[in-house]
Amino acid sequence: MSWRRRERRERKPALIVRLVERWGWRPGRGMREVLEWLEVLVVAAGLAALIMTFVTVRMHVPTGSMIPTIDPKDSFFVDRLTYYFRNPKPGDIVVFRHTEQVFVGSVVDDSAAARAGVPVGVRLATLTATSNGSMKSESVYTTAFIDRQIAKWTDGASLALIAADGKRYDLGKKTAAIQSLADLGIKTREQRMRYVKRLIAVGGQTVQIVDGAVHVDGKKLDGTQFARYYYSNDARFRFGVEKTLVPPGMYFVLGDNSRDSFDSRFWGFVDDKDIIGVPYLRVWPLSRIGGM
Repeated sequence: MSWRRRERRERKPALIVRLVERWGWRPGRGMREVLEWLEVLVVAAGLAALIMTFVTVRMHVPTGSMIPTIDPKDSFFVDRLTYYFRNPKPGDIVVFRHTEQVFVGSVVDDSAAARAGVPVGVRLATLTATSNGSMKSESVYTTAFIDRQIAKWTDGASLALIAADGKRYDLGKKTAAIQSLADLGIKTREQRMRYVKRLIAVGGQTVQIVDGAVHVDGKKLDGTQFARYYYSNDARFRFGVEKTLVPPGMYFVLGDNSRDSFDSRFWGFVDDKDIIGVPYLRVWPLSRIGGM
């Protein structure tokens, strides 16, 4: 018994206590206990931050875009380690960062945007190009998406920006030197959030939706992951309706409930650097708890 008491008395104080003592402060017994608990809490918070950054993260899906695989309001954990050991492959359910809204971050002096009076902070909604009485209109889903559309438009077309508040800003004529929003003097700021979709095709593959089925490199995708009808009849769809080549380092994704999914058909591709991980454990609702 005396040996145990001596061992308890000789136990080293917590690191934080030793540090403050080295600085010349000798805390009393009560304060030592407070400092020891503070150290425990700091270490726990640090470990939690490391786990949430590099190992797992919890999220939920607010929409029905992944029904029946994931229901609205389902809450689940995402494995962030899997793709350190293998590459994403078609059929995977993937969580990634995606642009939700695009804002004007800054405007270059004496640029087309500055002359049009485009204000900093306004949310971008639509960009139009009018040529020979015909107008093309594109939603500003992401900066990369609208830059691709600007590059395709005919030189000489009249460009106009429509903000989310409905105000219109005339940006002048399209020229060969104008290939992006940056060339118009608009530097964007994107608001992003986590999305979850099913990976359909990877960089270097072609993808096309034909009669409700997805074809990758000309072959219909088989398997329970793809046993559903994929819609391709919306005029807003820009990708996958015709044969689409997925750029290197990019992915083409679709929602399992494709009639109600905002996915690659609208805005294009997911960059490899934006992939977060794979859902692996559903924790809510209680009736659906289990692996995914």
